[in-house]
Amino acid sequence: MEAKELRPNKNLKNICYINNIIKNPNIIIGDYTYYNCENNPESFEKDCVLYHYEEFGDKLIIGKFCSIGENVRFIMNAANHNLSAITTYPFTAIMQEESGINKEHLAELPNKGDTIVGNDVWIGQNVTIMPGVHIGDGAVIGANSVVAKNVQPYTIVAGNPIKEIRKRFSNDEINILLEIEWWNWDIDKIVNNLDIILGNDVSKLKEL
Repeated sequence: MEAKELRPNKNLKNICYINNIIKNPNIIIGDYTYYNCENNPESFEKDCVLYHYEEFGDKLIIGKFCSIGENVRFIMNAANHNLSAITTYPFTAIMQEESGINKEHLAELPNKGDTIVGNDVWIGQNVTIMPGVHIGDGAVIGANSVVAKNVQPYTIVAGNPIKEIRKRFSNDEINILLEIEWWNWDIDKIVNNLDIILGNDVSKLKEL
């Protein structure tokens, strides 16, 4: 069953399921992933995904059951400037076309690839995520962090630049969780086993 409602709860005006509001085909959001914004949670695509031009081709891919805090910013590849030229000033974008973007300018820019966020990731408020970063399943990004490098699964990171705080589980438990992929279960199975999923005994989850 997919999360087709705009909001998970009519009383939570500050939260919406993001995949119901995305229009850009290069933004791919998993079911039940939500954005928390006090004023306008439906503004995720406009306010949170920056310098993202369809012509450039890079994608923002976010998995299922992610929690995204207010003022998170995904900086996409078209924000980059050409470091191999004499000047970093984007003349071909600023002066040569009224639209502000053109294929010549895009071809000059470094492309670090798609930005990918795994499943069950919690991103705190005011986090900035740089182009091409991969964030693993179950990771936690502390508020006000700048993420300019990959984050391993089930790892808590924070700071500018980010530093690893700790793993959420042992390596053996992390491997079990990555193998189980509970977020891909049918939603009824998930709901029926919330007492285990909301606990911390990985062995019980493995038995299901």
